[in-house]
Amino acid sequence: MHIASRINSSHPNIIANRAAQLRAQGIALTSLNDSNPTHHGLAPCVLPEQYSANPRGSLTSRKLLAQVLADEQHRDIDPEHLMILDSTSQAYSWAITALCDPGDAVLSPAPGYPLIDSICALQAVHNIQYRLCYDGSWYVDIAALHQLCQEHPHIRALIVVNPNNPTGSYIHQSDRQALLDLCRQYQLALIADEVFFDFTLQPLASARRFAGEQSVVTLAFDGLSKRLAAPHAKVGWIELSGPEDQVRRVQTMLDAVADDYLPFSVLTERALPQLLDELSSQQKKVHQRITHNLELLHAALAHSDTAVVSLLRAEAGWNVLLQFPSSIDENELALRMLEQEHMLIQPGYFFDMTSNGFVAVSLLPEPDQFVHGIDCLLRTIDDMLNA
Repeated sequence: MHIASRINSSHPNIIANRAAQLRAQGIALTSLNDSNPTHHGLAPCVLPEQYSANPRGSLTSRKLLAQVLADEQHRDIDPEHLMILDSTSQAYSWAITALCDPGDAVLSPAPGYPLIDSICALQAVHNIQYRLCYDGSWYVDIAALHQLCQEHPHIRALIVVNPNNPTGSYIHQSDRQALLDLCRQYQLALIADEVFFDFTLQPLASARRFAGEQSVVTLAFDGLSKRLAAPHAKVGWIELSGPEDQVRRVQTMLDAVADDYLPFSVLTERALPQLLDELSSQQKKVHQRITHNLELLHAALAHSDTAVVSLLRAEAGWNVLLQFPSSIDENELALRMLEQEHMLIQPGYFFDMTSNGFVAVSLLPEPDQFVHGIDCLLRTIDDMLNA
């Protein structure tokens, strides 16, 4: 499997090696060039702790997170395979940096969120999209994926979003195995964004996380932003798993990237136990909201006068896709909603839908506000059809 060559991951020099050996023997070392002010009684009162740089986040925090995830997912999780950072956006950036050199490529799903394309551009890496297809539920075009891998030899990673945003689709079991086989065949790392995994809308018995997958190198992303419904809670993590020799190589690259950025703040670490304590109650609150609004959406569509708007199957997440007659231009609909209803909508082409006639809808608003928004949308579509 390819590892980026742009990262300086050279082995420690003879001095660093010997220092590590002495520390391992329990010998305390002092340093004439220790420029960490917290080691010398100079820390501010608001942050009195001594700061110890750990590129993966402190071991204490990683053990706490590993225990919470292990209890939640009923599996053992090694804190040494966790890396805590500021967000899953940062996780994308670091993973792409560790796996790809400039000019390399990754595969990402479409429809999908435009964030991946932006981050790839910042890393000078190509984002090659593969299609999710719809025939009553969403699935991956595996044959087309193989063709892309054959046409582009510099693909280094396959990105899956499980469940996807905005389609709300999990990776189904048959697609899962085919994707793992493809990663082995073309020696790709698997990047799995699973931030919406627990927000189920329609139960799917075969839905499984990729976190902890052992057959291929897997970098699974998650974080507190979605789990706590708190985009300002900037805590994300990468769980690394797979064949041990390859995992060690990728971990070395990620450590080198993290050592340059050192993002995880002591202020955030202080708040982490309390944030993790709120996971269950917050997820329950959000889940109640999105499932209730989904019921309201079904009712609104069922009572629509023209019945021309349909809901595409969504299995999980906060967003759903509505389809309306393609004779209505998405931009014209969005502009009319702005002018007449003073409401913003996100057309399907924002997410790389291949045809006209789609709009993404959030299930998060207060129910009264949600119903009002859906009524305005349906009324505007009816008016445009009857014009």
